[in-house]
Amino acid sequence: MGREFDILVYGATGFTGRLVAEYLAQHYADGSLRWAMAGRSLTKLQQVREEIGAAPETPLVTANADDPASLEAMVQRTNVVITTVGPYQLYGEALLAACARTGTAYVDLCGEPAWMRQMIDKYEAEAKASGARIVFSCGFDSIPFDLGVWAVQQEAQRRFGRPGPRVKGRIRAMKGTFSGGTFASGKATMAAAAKDPSILKIMVDPFGLTPGFTGPHQPNGLVPHYDDAVEAWVAPFMMAVINTKNVHRTNFLAGYPYGADFLYDEMTIAPGIGDLGKAAAEAIAKFNPMNSDKGPAPGEGPSKEERETGFYEIAFVAEMPDGERVTAVVKGDKDPGYGSTSRMIAESALCLLRDVPAEGKGGIWTAGALMPEPLKQRLEAHAGIRFSTEG
Repeated sequence: MGREFDILVYGATGFTGRLVAEYLAQHYADGSLRWAMAGRSLTKLQQVREEIGAAPETPLVTANADDPASLEAMVQRTNVVITTVGPYQLYGEALLAACARTGTAYVDLCGEPAWMRQMIDKYEAEAKASGARIVFSCGFDSIPFDLGVWAVQQEAQRRFGRPGPRVKGRIRAMKGTFSGGTFASGKATMAAAAKDPSILKIMVDPFGLTPGFTGPHQPNGLVPHYDDAVEAWVAPFMMAVINTKNVHRTNFLAGYPYGADFLYDEMTIAPGIGDLGKAAAEAIAKFNPMNSDKGPAPGEGPSKEERETGFYEIAFVAEMPDGERVTAVVKGDKDPGYGSTSRMIAESALCLLRDVPAEGKGGIWTAGALMPEPLKQRLEAHAGIRFSTEG
C-alpha cells in the first residue's frame, strides 16, 4: 500500500463524478482516507473542490483521456481508481489499459456490454498478471441486480439446499431519471452497433460477457405478459440488456454457483390490474427514451431534490423445480441513477481497498463474483440500500 492515494476520483468535474467526490468529502473529512480528485481542468477541479466543501488540501490531479501517458502517471499514484468518464467506448480504454498494466484497482459505471467484452478480450490476461482488480458496472447497473440475484440464491440454498434454476428480477417501484452521461452512452452504443454487426451480436446475446460459455436459451423479457410469480402484468426493462449479462458473468466467474443451466430475466411490474395493467405493460414496451434526440446533455442530471426523493424497489424471485418460491428484495432510498449510484461506486472502491485481499485476485470482475458479501454489508451500512427476503 505504498502509493500516494487510497482512492482517486477520475472525472470529478462531471455530474456523477462530482457526487462521488462530495460523498467522499462528507464521509472522510476526518482524514482517514487518502483520496484525490482528477480531471482535465485544474481550474474546474479547484472550483468543484470548493463547491462540494472538500478540504482545501484535497489533492487535485490533471489527466486527459487523450493522453495515455498522463493516465498512466495518474494511476500509478493510487491504489484504486473510480472513473465516471463515459461513454467508456469513447473515453475509457486508455485508463483501463493503464490500470491493467500497473496493477491498479479500477471501478466504473459502465453499461456498455460490447465495449466491456472488447476490454475482457484485450486486457483480462494482463490484469491477472499484474494483479489489477477491474470491476465494471458498479452503479445502478448492475449492483442491485447482481447482488439481488446473489442474495436470493443464498436464501434458496439455505432453505432448499440448492440454488433456484430460474430467477426473475422484477422492478416493483422506481422514481428517478437518467443523466446526460447515460443518454450519451446509449446513443454511442446505438451508433456503434449500426456500423459494426458484431456489436449488435453481443448486445442481443445474454452470454456476451462469458467468453467460451453459452448457457441455455434465456427468456428475453421483451414481451409484456401476466406473471404469476408477482401476480401482475410485466413489461420490458431498459437496463436488462446490461444487467442480465453481468449476472451471467458473475455465475460464470464464480464457478456456476447458480448452475450451468441457470435462467434469468428482468422486467418491470406495470401499474394497474387486469386490463389496465395489460395496457400499461404494452405502453411501457413501446417507449424507448433512447429514440429521442432531446435527452439531457453530458454533465446534466437531476436536481438535489430529485435525487433525494428518488427510490427503487426490486424483487428477485427464485423458482424451484417443485414450484416453491423465495423472494429477495433490494430497496434503495435515493434516485437510482445518481444519489444511489454515486454511493454504490464509492463503496465498491472502498470495498476493494479495505475488504478484498488483492493477492491472486487480478482480472476483470463483476461485483457479485469478487465481493458480494462485503459489498452488501457496506451498502447496508453506508449507502441506504436494504436487502431482505420474503416468502
